[in-house]
Amino acid sequence: MFIYFSTIRLQNIYFIQKHQYSVQKYALIKYWQSKNIITNQEVLSAFKKVKRENFILKRYLKHAYEDIPLPIGFNATISQPTTVMIMTQALEVKKGNKILEIGTGSGYQAALLSILTGEKGKVYTTELIKELTDFAKQNLKEYKNIEVINIDGSAGYKKYAQYDRILFTVAIPKIENILLQQLKDPGVYLAPVGDEYSQELIKVTKKDFQIIKQSLGYFQFVPLKGEYGFK
Repeated sequence: MFIYFSTIRLQNIYFIQKHQYSVQKYALIKYWQSKNIITNQEVLSAFKKVKRENFILKRYLKHAYEDIPLPIGFNATISQPTTVMIMTQALEVKKGNKILEIGTGSGYQAALLSILTGEKGKVYTTELIKELTDFAKQNLKEYKNIEVINIDGSAGYKKYAQYDRILFTVAIPKIENILLQQLKDPGVYLAPVGDEYSQELIKVTKKDFQIIKQSLGYFQFVPLKGEYGFK
C-alpha cells in the first residue's frame, strides 16, 4: 500500500512539474515576442521541442526556465534562455547546414542547432573539459546529427571544415583568422569578443569574399581556455 501511494504521489509531482515547465516556457516565448526579441518561428519551435530541464544539474531543476544562467560544474554555465535564443536566431541556421560549435557545455545549444539543421544537417561541437564532454554526450543521446568532441576547440576543427556556421558559446579575446578560414562563403560566424568580464557579441557574415561585422550587444560569458583562449 505504501509503495502504491508513493508511486501515485511521484506521478502527481512529475505532472505538476511538467505543467510548471510548460507555463514558464510559454511565458518566455510570450515575452520574447512582445519585446520583438525573437521573431523567427523555426527558432521558437526548436525552443519548444528541446527540454532545457534535461541539460541542467538536478539540484537546479526548479530554475529550468528562469531567465538566468545556471552552473553545470567546472566553472561553466548553461546560458540564460534569452541569450541562447538571441544567438540561435542570429546564426540564421538553414536545413542541411554543417555547424561548428566551440564550447559544448551541457549540450543545450547543440540540441537547438540539431533541430534547426534537420536530418541532413550536422553539428560538430567541441568541449575541452572531459567531464562536461561526457555529460553532454549523455544529454544528447537522442540527437543523431550531433558529434561531441573532447578537444581544444579554440582553433576550430579543421577535420570537417569548411562550415556553414561557426559559433562560440564562450568568450574569446579576439576573432582569429584561423576560424574565419574554416567558414564557408557565404557563412555566419558568431562569438562574444572582449575581456574575461564583458564581451560584445559579434556576428560576422562572410559573403562574396567580404567580411561584414555586426554588434548584437554586450554579454558576459565564461572565458575560452586553450591555445587561442585566455591565458
